[in-house]
Amino acid sequence: EVQLVESGGGLVQAGGSLRLSCAASGITRDNYAIGWFRQAPGKEREAVACISSDFRTYYGDSVKGRFTMSKDAGKRTVYLQMNSLKTEDTAVYYCAADQTTGWCYTGMDSWGKGTLVTVSS
Repeated sequence: EVQLVESGGGLVQAGGSLRLSCAASGITRDNYAIGWFRQAPGKEREAVACISSDFRTYYGDSVKGRFTMSKDAGKRTVYLQMNSLKTEDTAVYYCAADQTTGWCYTGMDSWGKGTLVTVSS
């Protein structure tokens, strides 16, 4: 069973930075996709950043140039460095992984419980 545990969320002022981590366990395949999604109150879940099984990194339009996703394959850990945070970045951030298709999409196999990021003005 895949388990994903997010950490690093918290309260930060607009313009600040945060680094999220996601520790994955139970991943049995080398080719898998793993990514970050977020959901703000009253809004649909949206993709933030994702690394597909062919090692391509995708970013949501709203975070391009501000967020950077990285992966430590040996530790099965991924990170999301978030800079120049805006109040609209406030959301619960989820880590997700997919071993079945290796694709990045909102229906990925496994999901963490999420970590709350609050950006204050």
